[in-house]
Amino acid sequence: MTDTRSPPHSYGVFKPVGHVIVAFPSEADCHAAEAALRRVGFTDDDITSYSPAQMVAQVEQDIARASLLAGIGQELNLVKVHGELARQGSGFLVVRTPDQESADKIAAIALRCHAQRAQRYGSLLIEELIPVGATDQQVAESNDHGLDAQTLSGDERRRPAALLR
Repeated sequence: MTDTRSPPHSYGVFKPVGHVIVAFPSEADCHAAEAALRRVGFTDDDITSYSPAQMVAQVEQDIARASLLAGIGQELNLVKVHGELARQGSGFLVVRTPDQESADKIAAIALRCHAQRAQRYGSLLIEELIPVGATDQQVAESNDHGLDAQTLSGDERRRPAALLR
């Protein structure tokens, strides 16, 4: 497992370029995904796990030290979504992703293990690797509106329980 004491940041918020962040509805799903990733060749150095409490603490630190520039992209909104999911009991994996083949493996395992979100962080783009929500209609995203949760309300906290599993 990599060192979580100094995770990668951009403008004060968590932005692990070259990694995928995956949120799972339970720590059991998170552990199952971690084991599956190891079976397909990912190593301790590739995978960092965050308990719900660790992610909440990380999010609170990020929000406290976020610069104004953090609001330009979606990084700050993603941090807020991660915090909301963690408060609901979600566990997280951050997995080093050097290429598309690795990202595809992570996405397949994430789906099998009931992931709620899986995002691949590039320098300029954050890519959703698994379907999110039950609607194709996207609402406006901004720091004021937050990240589109792809729910009818546009609010991550109001995702139907069926989508959280």
